[in-house]
Amino acid sequence: MVFKRLLQAMGVGGPSVETVLANPNCRPGGVLEGTVHVTGGGEHPIDVEYLAIGLATRVTFQGPAAAYSADQEFHRQRLTGSFRLDPTARHEIPFRFDVPFQTPITELYGQRLHGMTMGLRTELEVAREVDSSDLDDVAVHPLPAQESILDAVLRLGFRFVRADVERGRIFGADQRLPFYQEIEFAPPAAYAAAMEQLELTFLSTPRVVQVVLEVERRRGLPVEGRQSFARFDVDPVGARDVDWPAQLDVWLREAAERRGIRL
Repeated sequence: MVFKRLLQAMGVGGPSVETVLANPNCRPGGVLEGTVHVTGGGEHPIDVEYLAIGLATRVTFQGPAAAYSADQEFHRQRLTGSFRLDPTARHEIPFRFDVPFQTPITELYGQRLHGMTMGLRTELEVAREVDSSDLDDVAVHPLPAQESILDAVLRLGFRFVRADVERGRIFGADQRLPFYQEIEFAPPAAYAAAMEQLELTFLSTPRVVQVVLEVERRRGLPVEGRQSFARFDVDPVGARDVDWPAQLDVWLREAAERRGIRL
């Protein structure tokens, strides 16, 4: 599949940049491959300072008075240094872009997770003026271990609600990016008496998939605080041999019982 987006760097008659992704689908820790086509324009040569691409997602920030969302670039790669671009010149710059292991996922079973945005942005600097393209849509599919756990959540009867990315850090977690993804589920009847919502976060590395569960307890329960957290490490190699619905049920009960809730 080929995905294209045109960046007009200097207005009418200026250079143009076209980014072509060979395939917009990837996984955390994988790569995106493609080519950037740079074409000159106007009447005179121009000096390009650099050409770069960056991966960005929509992030929620907690401001002093209210929360707001904005696109945030979290990984970038320079494709060139400075070069002169003649009016009739055409350059093709191939690239292999490494996708960080903790990149939020956007797809499950071929469907976009509601609330998620992910894309590649192309940036060209000319005469200290930076021109950036809109986001070229990228689809991030879960790693096999992540998919197994998500499948277990659904098999237990939880219903997907939405996903988002929040600025901040999870205490004690091996977090490599300045934000984390929360995938939210509504509970089935078997768990609904004790919780209003389950939030799932993945923090993956090449050697381990860390799973963070946040159980938001039902209002009115006689316990202190409304949220309970639990963290578990998963070996991605042995993940296929685990009965994940049963394991997840154990995790949820452990997380609830830490605050005196029995499921």
